[in-house]
Amino acid sequence: MELLQVADAVAREKNIDQEIVLEAMEEAIQKAGRSKYGYDHDIRTEIDRKSGSITLKRYREVVEEVDPEEETKQLTLEEAKRIKPDITIGEFIIDDLPPLDFGRIAAQTAKQVIVQKVREAERERQYEEFKDRVGEVINGVVKRVEYGNVTIDLGGRAEALIRRDESLPRENLKNGDRTRAYIYDVRREQRGPQIFMSRSRPEFMAKLFTQEVPEIYDGVIEIKGVARDPGSRAKIAVTSQDGSIDPVGACVGMKGSRVQAVVNELQGEKIDIVPWSPDLPTFIVSALAPAEVSKVVLDEDNKRMEVVVPEEQLSLAIGRRGQNVRLASILSGWDIDIMTEEQEAERRAEEFTKRSALFMESMDVDDVIAHLLVTEGFTTVREVAETPIEELNQIEGFEEEISTELRNRAIAWLEEKEKELKEKSKELGIQEDLLTFEGLTPDMIIKLGENDVKTRDDLADLATDELVEILGEETIASSAAESLIMKARAHWFEDEQTESEDETAADASTETNNAENASDEKEAASNA
Repeated sequence: MELLQVADAVAREKNIDQEIVLEAMEEAIQKAGRSKYGYDHDIRTEIDRKSGSITLKRYREVVEEVDPEEETKQLTLEEAKRIKPDITIGEFIIDDLPPLDFGRIAAQTAKQVIVQKVREAERERQYEEFKDRVGEVINGVVKRVEYGNVTIDLGGRAEALIRRDESLPRENLKNGDRTRAYIYDVRREQRGPQIFMSRSRPEFMAKLFTQEVPEIYDGVIEIKGVARDPGSRAKIAVTSQDGSIDPVGACVGMKGSRVQAVVNELQGEKIDIVPWSPDLPTFIVSALAPAEVSKVVLDEDNKRMEVVVPEEQLSLAIGRRGQNVRLASILSGWDIDIMTEEQEAERRAEEFTKRSALFMESMDVDDVIAHLLVTEGFTTVREVAETPIEELNQIEGFEEEISTELRNRAIAWLEEKEKELKEKSKELGIQEDLLTFEGLTPDMIIKLGENDVKTRDDLADLATDELVEILGEETIASSAAESLIMKARAHWFEDEQTESEDETAADASTETNNAENASDEKEAASNA
């Protein structure tokens, strides 16, 4: 009974099933028995779950012919019948062994086995308990701090780790401090399950607001995004499903009580609560607060936007070390360029001049017509060539004769460029799959060819920064370069999928043929 009481006490202390402890004890006693009688014997132990009594038995299997390497675990049918006359092959002869008198070494071995098994069971219990809790915020007590890495005691059930890069900068946690953190990963490792927590991730702030603001918990207010500069500043975008509830006011709370609770938990991190809007320019204007915005220009192809602010608002819009614009960019998922009204005017004038010069040179037109085309929004000669004459006629001062001539000149210039591209590509050895790749202009293709990028696969092998460096930042943005590379890699995945489908089809065909052959054989046999 003492054995059962010990097993029960260990199970309660470690918060594991008593059966696991008893199985560990059985294995330990079994190991001690083998060390006494010989490791080549099949010795098994059983602890009675009601009385706690221990039985130690040796098992020998009845076989036709004994394997020389298994002679201690086997015996012939003839030998077995002397002990038990009605025994058959495959059954076991079971001999009772006297109770073990544990020596010091045997007891130590048994203890090690039990401790190891209990520890493994405890680790498995921890993993099973916490694997589904990823995404939760839980409390714990700081157990130790080593080189900025903080070990958190989760109430005796488990330990978690907050790595140095997942902690708040300048936060000085000491042993015994109670803290909250966000579980972002739980995984099995050699030394047991590891629970990783964070106080610097955006999800942690979102969970804190969910705890402090009942409307978020109930789903009336939705968090659309969080951007953080941990320990310094953050922006959180919120929207309300109920038109009568102000999402920003609900998150701030009476006299700022709700947001202040989150700020205190994050060691004074300043938080801007931004009203989310489906209209991107409106949302960006709110996200860049407290700066005032004059104009927003979107480039949807490159997911890039230009934000124009008055001169006196520039430093406020950018923020200290670019913090304000960086957080707004993370929140929106778009690249944001901040410029003053004067800079914007200068850049527009430069673009106007550059595009006008392009039309004047390529289509041999005067500055008046070139200026009209730029004013109407034309940026490339191809756009002029592909625009129907009826649309060109709608431009003030254009008649059908002028429109037709402009379109013909644009087409002629493009054909000339195409001819140049073919000659140059032949000279550089550029392959057809790159020449016909959608999204590349003739000038881009030639630049790529001059830099030994001559096939679609060569383009797919490039890194984003390499492509931007080859084509130039003024030609292509980083996001557009990344998009082009991913598009070039698309056929790799299509090929893999096709191969997989072919293999599946081949397997199915083989199975069908086998089934047909079997059917034919059966039919032939039946006829015979």
